[in-house]
Amino acid sequence: MHLGARRDRFSLRDLFAEAAHGIGAKPGRLVLTILGTVLGIGSVVVTVGLAQTAAGQISAQFDAVSATQALVQPGTTGSSWSGNARPKTSLPWDAPERVLRLNGVEGAGMLGTVDIKDAAVTAVPVNDPSAPKVVSPSVVAASGGLLDAVRGEVVTGRFFDDRHSERADRVVVLGQRAADQLGLSRVESQPSIFIGDDSYTVVGIVDAMQRRPDLLDSVILPLGTARADFGLTSAEEMHLRIATGSGPLISQQVPIALDPNTPENFEVKAPAQASELRQAVQADINAIFLALGGVALLVGGLGIANVTLLSVMERRGEIGLRRALGASKKNIAGQFVVESVVIGMLGGLIGAAIGVFVVVGVSILKDWTAILDVRMALGAAAMGGVIGLVAGLYPAMKASAIEPITALRGGI
Repeated sequence: MHLGARRDRFSLRDLFAEAAHGIGAKPGRLVLTILGTVLGIGSVVVTVGLAQTAAGQISAQFDAVSATQALVQPGTTGSSWSGNARPKTSLPWDAPERVLRLNGVEGAGMLGTVDIKDAAVTAVPVNDPSAPKVVSPSVVAASGGLLDAVRGEVVTGRFFDDRHSERADRVVVLGQRAADQLGLSRVESQPSIFIGDDSYTVVGIVDAMQRRPDLLDSVILPLGTARADFGLTSAEEMHLRIATGSGPLISQQVPIALDPNTPENFEVKAPAQASELRQAVQADINAIFLALGGVALLVGGLGIANVTLLSVMERRGEIGLRRALGASKKNIAGQFVVESVVIGMLGGLIGAAIGVFVVVGVSILKDWTAILDVRMALGAAAMGGVIGLVAGLYPAMKASAIEPITALRGGI
């Protein structure tokens, strides 16, 4: 019976009761102590939540183009480093029609470089040997579906279609910068440019070209016109606008559609199922914001440790009296650890709640889609308890090391 009474002298219930009394003894100090943890945990939730949300918005902007684009090119033989690489085959002239039959392909257009030899591209047919030479815009050939495939926009006029190509009409479309270079801004009067001595009617001016911005500096001919006037033998590449998520399927089906016998002669560059860009952006932003959140947590933990240590020093008389009445070092240490853990958990819960509200509020103001992992928010609340535990260990050890006689001499 004596041993049982001794074991029951200071139960777990007594431990929590003493800890609760110690925590509530000074409400003002409790609020200030919790505030440090609230700021730390809230900072982590806000920074991680806004990092995930911002990464989602940034990568969505990139994915709007990259995740819906694919490029088809003939495979090459030999080494591209030595300059001896040669295409294994060529894109068939009806390649866009073939791939548009595939599920997931929403637009297709071919593109090839036109060799105009030494001919100059000018806006007026003036041959003045004394005039200084200027750099002519590059000349490329395209199929009628290229504008849609590379997400271009018509500034004025129109883009030529496949009928122009079939008839080999001498019409061109100018990129915005090429039009500025040639001094053209409107096409209502059907202006012409000259490639060498041949006149070509400008039917449109285009801008944007998100997939191929270099085309803004180019003169664009129909494929049929380039074949008839400049001997174009084949297109070099085909751009595809595809449905989101169809990249892996397109990579398999397009080569077969172009050449069922030797599909390995074609290379398809399509986005993977998961956006590597999104993962890279999110990882970089998370690393930065987590570092900031870690600093905030460190400040909160030091605040708990400092206040708990100060509480130990102020309660030396109480500690000495309890030790003199039979409380063990373990009992004293346990009380201060429990106080720190409870303070940390309170701060963690409040901080996590405030952080979630801040992330949602900022997302609403910015018209973003809030991205916040619920497990992270719950884990942040629990992290407050862990911080309290770590922060309270040293003060608890200091409290348990106080000898009764020394504490009582200091007064109760």
